[in-house]
Amino acid sequence: MTLWLVFALMTAAAIFAVLWPLSRREPARGGSETEVYRDQLDEIARDRATGRIGEAEADAARVEVSRRLIAAADAAEAEKSAGQVSPLWRRRLTAIAGLLLLPIGAAAIYLALGSPQLPGEPLAARMRAGPQDHSLASLVAQAEAHLERNPDDVRGYEVLAPVYLRLGRLADAVNARRKVLALAGETAERQADLGEALTAAGNGIVSNEAKAAFERALALDPQDIKSKFFVGIAAEQDGDRAKAAEIWRGMLAAAAPEAPWAPMVREALARVGGMPPPIVSAPGPSADDVAAATGMSEQDRGEMIRGMVARLADRLKDNGNDIEGWQRLLRAYMVLGERDKAHAAASDARRALASDPAKLRQIEDMIKTLGLEG
Repeated sequence: MTLWLVFALMTAAAIFAVLWPLSRREPARGGSETEVYRDQLDEIARDRATGRIGEAEADAARVEVSRRLIAAADAAEAEKSAGQVSPLWRRRLTAIAGLLLLPIGAAAIYLALGSPQLPGEPLAARMRAGPQDHSLASLVAQAEAHLERNPDDVRGYEVLAPVYLRLGRLADAVNARRKVLALAGETAERQADLGEALTAAGNGIVSNEAKAAFERALALDPQDIKSKFFVGIAAEQDGDRAKAAEIWRGMLAAAAPEAPWAPMVREALARVGGMPPPIVSAPGPSADDVAAATGMSEQDRGEMIRGMVARLADRLKDNGNDIEGWQRLLRAYMVLGERDKAHAAASDARRALASDPAKLRQIEDMIKTLGLEG
């Protein structure tokens, strides 16, 4: 109700702004002008009679005023004979038009462009409504309209595909990934992206089609991380937990410690009961060591890993406050099957961390998880 009152006041103000100039009187015109000129002729005659002006000046003034008097009389007669509306009526007609047309025009524009049937919504609800979703939906609509006009725009499909995934439009995401492959050709990344979209559309199940996409990606690039991870997921879903663990353990073994995807792979590996490979911080293998390890036999590679673990154990003797180092050492001994050394390292860790209750609690949890309590 208050809103409509505000609208009414605004309309009244607009009408007043139009009618106010029309309410002002205009100076007399038409027939009243002839009376003015007649008065001027009488005034010239009085001035001549009293001697204020000479005869020549009086004659000149009478000629000029008479000319204006004749012109005014002719104009008044022409206006009257033509049946023209007087200025007063023109103002009245304009006022009536403004009074009627302003509110009617405003209402018509609102009905055409506004939303009169939209129910009211409290301010708090409008404040909570985030503009991002509307903005994102608008951008998606614009992108889709662009692709309708330019169906061969690969970049457009590449941009839309991950947005579709975010919005939960999984079938559209799959179609967009297929469009990219069809238009731009296959790469490992594009095949992996298709497999990811197919997996999402299957509620997390790696279907045969998705698995084929991941395997094709690995054929193009054997180091593709996304494809390796999902092939491991497929193995886990098929019940081959050992194969899944092998895939994920290999990924972690070749990963840099700061790899952003490593925590996710460790979690998956723990889910299938696999132990992650040791993460040796310093001293660790150099690029030359890694390159040399690729050509080693399994026995030689195992010896190299044992050497790295031994260096980690020596470092912890000098810096026993490194909780992460102790955790890596315990995992490494368990992976290598050296349970006795793991027990000894657990005892050493307890002694080294005895003065730090928080770290001691962490190492006790690790010992319990690995089954080294006894």
